[in-house]
Amino acid sequence: MGSRVTIHMAASLDGFIARRDGSVDWLETVSEFGGGDSLDPEFVEGFLNTIDCYVMGSRTYETALDFEARGLGWPYGDKPVFVLTTRDLPRRRGTVEFYSGGLAGFVNDHLRPDFRGIWFVGGGAVSGDCLRLGLADEIRYSILPVLIGDGIRFFEKLDRDVPLHLTEVKAYKTGMVELCYAVRPSGPAPDASSRGPHTSAGLPSGVKE
Repeated sequence: MGSRVTIHMAASLDGFIARRDGSVDWLETVSEFGGGDSLDPEFVEGFLNTIDCYVMGSRTYETALDFEARGLGWPYGDKPVFVLTTRDLPRRRGTVEFYSGGLAGFVNDHLRPDFRGIWFVGGGAVSGDCLRLGLADEIRYSILPVLIGDGIRFFEKLDRDVPLHLTEVKAYKTGMVELCYAVRPSGPAPDASSRGPHTSAGLPSGVKE
């Protein structure tokens, strides 16, 4: 079986992954839906075992460091974490690597040969780049029961339609709903060589880079 690139983010019902200042305090919002599934530890552990590595922008990485500093733990376990950035950031774990080159070459030449489950976990600009370059196989969209009105969108600056096929819908007792879509082919992806290196220049602030 080949590799699979998944884009996953938790977002508000109105499609934001963070407030404009990058804060994600609203992620703690819960409701109650009696007919939903439970996120029991065995289910979560089994699901996480299908993920082989994580890819993220620098702001998402900094958010994870902040969670850990506040005693909330490191959310990525001992899996390799690749941070897309040109910034000088602290490397507090041996599993973390920083990368600033072309995204398509990085995914196709470096990640796909070595990892089966490749998860892009933020932010909006990184997710948008992944789709624009035709790198994603599926999107997992976890919708929390909250509206925040404004913020950083799940996908930033898509330049074309991206057709999807719904493959799974799950509702949880917390009020969260997860949608899973396969990314359908929509013609050749843009030439990655014309995009130059993947850097922080020109990318919006917030949870991404």
